[in-house]
Amino acid sequence: MIALPSSTRIFLACGTTDMRKGFDGLAVLVQQVLETSPHCGALFAFRGKRGDLVKLLWYDGQGLCLYSKRMDRGRFIWPTTKTGKVSLTSAQLSMLLEGIDWRRPERTTEPLLAG
Repeated sequence: MIALPSSTRIFLACGTTDMRKGFDGLAVLVQQVLETSPHCGALFAFRGKRGDLVKLLWYDGQGLCLYSKRMDRGRFIWPTTKTGKVSLTSAQLSMLLEGIDWRRPERTTEPLLAG
């Protein structure tokens, strides 16, 4: 994934999205459903019904960028609510794109014991 500016806000569009939509269709969803301008510099993430495809829409200052990722195995973890948006950190977005449950990340290492 490309490096986003640290000030970039990240939003997930809750529920499912018709993944046939491209730049214009997703930009309209941002305006009408998320009630935000697609040109505000935030990154917007959308997931399809099957859960194996995600699209990211982001305005980089010159134009809209559209990225997509399809999982070979597994699904992207998504909020269960049907309306609205959820805000994420860049670390949570990275976990989401790797197929990790970003809502309950767990460390895989044991803490060091003093002794």
